Amino acid sequence: MLKSRSFGSLLAVGLLALPAGLHAQNADACFLRGATVEQAAERPSPLGVVAIPMGDAEATLCYGRPSAKGREMVGGLDPFGNPWRLGANEATAIHLPFAATIGGVAVEPGSYSIYTIPSENEWEFVVNGSAERWGVPINEGVRAEDIGSFTRSVAALDEFVETFTISWEAHGEGMGHLVMDFENRRVEVPIHMAGMNH
Repeated sequence: MLKSRSFGSLLAVGLLALPAGLHAQNADACFLRGATVEQAAERPSPLGVVAIPMGDAEATLCYGRPSAKGREMVGGLDPFGNPWRLGANEATAIHLPFAATIGGVAVEPGSYSIYTIPSENEWEFVVNGSAERWGVPINEGVRAEDIGSFTRSVAALDEFVETFTISWEAHGEGMGHLVMDFENRRVEVPIHMAGMNH
């Protein structure tokens, strides 16, 4: 695993230029199969890292960022009704230093993967106990480690989002939403620390 580097030093050498809301200082928490953080940043679907600050702690979400490039992605290359890794490359993973609820699924401190089964108007999200793996296939072996699931509605966006982007929107000190934008869709997943009200 790559030794931890500061966000500033990675940006200074142009290795992990991430959009606003994505944070490289947490990239050392990400499982990257056979790759360094620098190599993952240069992939066709580069590494995205989202810091999720809550109280005195900070969770980290790691995911690959595919781009549409003229293709229909959700509902096309990633068909409706089929499990999608919620990104590209490795499984989309969340690393939690505290107990939390992800969209209604209670989890203890630890690392989890999240995938979705999209449809036109809502996405079913699945929290899975296997975080350190390649994102596909999502087969019976992977699904045997599912912890729980929940459904979230899809909202339409006025502007097209070329590259899949997940950001964190805080709603108080111990809760907020993961906001997922891709193509002309937005889906939000609430997360809150254990003991916090919705």
